[in-house]
Amino acid sequence: MSILKILVIIFLVSVFTSNVYCQEKWSLEKCVSYAIENNIQIKQSDLNVRVSKGILNQSKFQILPNLNANANQQYSFGRSIDPYTYEFSDNNIKSNNFSISSSITLFNGLQTINTIRQNNINLLSGIQDVEKLKNDIALNIAAAFLQILYNEDIYQVALLQKDITTQQVERTKKLVEAGSLANGNLLEAESQLATEELQVINAENQLNMSYLNLKQILDLDTVEDFKIDKPEITSPDEKVYLPSVNQVYSEAVTNLPQIKSAEFKVRSSEIGLSIARGKRSPKLTLTGSYGTGYSSSRMLGKYVPTTVTIGQTASGEEVYGSSFIYNTEKYPFNDQIKDNASTSLTFGLSVPIFNNWYVNSGVSNAKISLLNSEYNLELARKQLFKEIQQAHADANAALNKFFASKKAKISIEESFNYTQQKFDVGLVSNLDYNIAKNNLAKSKSDMLQAKYDFIFKTKILDFYRGNQIKL
Repeated sequence: MSILKILVIIFLVSVFTSNVYCQEKWSLEKCVSYAIENNIQIKQSDLNVRVSKGILNQSKFQILPNLNANANQQYSFGRSIDPYTYEFSDNNIKSNNFSISSSITLFNGLQTINTIRQNNINLLSGIQDVEKLKNDIALNIAAAFLQILYNEDIYQVALLQKDITTQQVERTKKLVEAGSLANGNLLEAESQLATEELQVINAENQLNMSYLNLKQILDLDTVEDFKIDKPEITSPDEKVYLPSVNQVYSEAVTNLPQIKSAEFKVRSSEIGLSIARGKRSPKLTLTGSYGTGYSSSRMLGKYVPTTVTIGQTASGEEVYGSSFIYNTEKYPFNDQIKDNASTSLTFGLSVPIFNNWYVNSGVSNAKISLLNSEYNLELARKQLFKEIQQAHADANAALNKFFASKKAKISIEESFNYTQQKFDVGLVSNLDYNIAKNNLAKSKSDMLQAKYDFIFKTKILDFYRGNQIKL
């Protein structure tokens, strides 16, 4: 096989693969998973959760004792006090200090333990906030997805209407040419065709805008041939069942993250009140330290025995005796480090008596924060109940509208077929025929709108019950 043929095959394969990739359709589940994985707001919320985890870990480390080491070197010039002999010296002094210390809080009114508990609750609340954000995005995507399906069906209805009118124009043209109809009938038909061509363009624009809306929610900017995977959606029937408002609410109040987050915030405020009250408690600490140092002016002194003349005998002989001479020498660094070492162990007790009303103000603010968290929880529950009531009422209204519009469509369709037959034999004018056709198109549009509105509202009810949004 020649190189040219190989290159042609590779080119064709790449083009085919590229076309297949570009024409890949997006299902609702894929749209939701992509948005959750790539949405910037969710990523930012995840960062906040990571910060909360760091705060929780740091609060756990507060239980452990601290440990710090210090070292310094000092130079003194002129008259100064030796840091170890405490004597004045006119010589230049070089000194070193080394220390290591550790302290631990033995009791502080359980503030440390309660802080750990509060930070853990705050972390759980933050996780639920992320879940709520994911749910909101999933609902927005589902609404945009269903809007595309609705606009797609409306576009198909507009195309069908245009095709019918096109056939009407062709038929009218032949009748005019045969002299059976006046030329005004043809002008009316062509005018109607122009109107419906405009409706097709408007429907196509609405469809494109709904695609654009979904792409913007997904933050897509590189997918040119973006198409959704249109699922098979069945119309509701008479046997459809809607759970009661109380049933949906009882499941939603235990499943939805916004309620869990509000409950966690109440618990966090309760622990915050315990922390504020803990500041009234005495604080007991234990501190241990070890230190040593060196000074260049410090000398090592010792008494050296020596023989001295203490007198003479009568014959003139000298008499010797023993004595001691005090000599000094450099004090070695290692010896000073060992000899200057000191160790201390300190128990500290701090009893708060009056601190400018700081503790009492903190307790008062903590009580207010707890009350506010309880109000927020109650508000979240009431808001949820109202949303479920509204969604349930909307679903019922959409279902009733669907059945009514379906019944109307059947009647209008039969009427249109009858009008079509009379129009074909010239018993109905173009105006009456177009009115009947427009009524049929409107009935189809109303039924489609009610259908997709009912589907979306039922999906909201399923979402409140903790079910994943699927079509």
